[in-house]
Amino acid sequence: MRAVGGGLLAGALLLTGCATPRGRAPVEDRSAGQMAPKPAAAAEPVRPAAPAASAAGDARPTTYTVKPGDTLMRIGLETGQGWRDIARWNGIDNPNLIEVGQMLRVMPPASETVAAIKPVLPSKVETKPLDPKAAASGASGVSVASAASAPSASGSAPAVPAKDNDDEVQWAWPAAGPVATPFDESRNKGLAITGKAGDPVFAAADGRVVYAGSGLRGYGNLVIVKHNATYLTAYAHNQTLLVKEDQVVRRGQKIAEMGSSDAERVQLHFEVRRQGKPMDPSKLLPAR
Repeated sequence: MRAVGGGLLAGALLLTGCATPRGRAPVEDRSAGQMAPKPAAAAEPVRPAAPAASAAGDARPTTYTVKPGDTLMRIGLETGQGWRDIARWNGIDNPNLIEVGQMLRVMPPASETVAAIKPVLPSKVETKPLDPKAAASGASGVSVASAASAPSASGSAPAVPAKDNDDEVQWAWPAAGPVATPFDESRNKGLAITGKAGDPVFAAADGRVVYAGSGLRGYGNLVIVKHNATYLTAYAHNQTLLVKEDQVVRRGQKIAEMGSSDAERVQLHFEVRRQGKPMDPSKLLPAR
């Protein structure tokens, strides 16, 4: 009986050992490792996201943070926009009331961009069936395709979105004098063209005047003309301004008279900015 009892006891111990799950702790460790979040994100510092680009092919950010000494006029020049546009996009009534650290929109909102390229369609279009005989014989002298694409006389023609290719701008020299100081992005962000007081200053290309005044320190009496969504030009140190803001000007039109306002000598400081960044005007102006 003792032997039998000992055998039964040994068998019971053997079954108990088999029923006990081996490797339990490692299984729990793997499960915990799968569910627990990685601590790397908490260890790394959070970096602010960079401003989104305004559009395809345009490297300018959509926002600008005001720095000490900034004015809306200077921000407009640096971002390639008219200061009045920036004020409108941000609901600013007084252009002198901007604060350091304030974030401003410096690109048009999507609604304004869509409105600018939305075709202007006639309010009422009268439709008539196409005469098959006329279409077959071509007696009218106009093909069906051209007739369908021609604007209706009862309304305005659809507005064609303005192209913004570099080749679209036709450039001309803004003054007749010699270049005294060439372009240098770090020291001279344009060309210094010399002359006599009162010499004419001309618009270098077709465009719209987005600034005319003396509120930009270092530029004297200044005219800024915006030519398209890419280019604007600046004409500084004039003695007399002959244009006003929002005025449309043509290439070769006299817009100012050369002077020495906020300068040591009579000269025209002429800048070309591409998406707000200064570039060498001599690369765009025709050879003399």
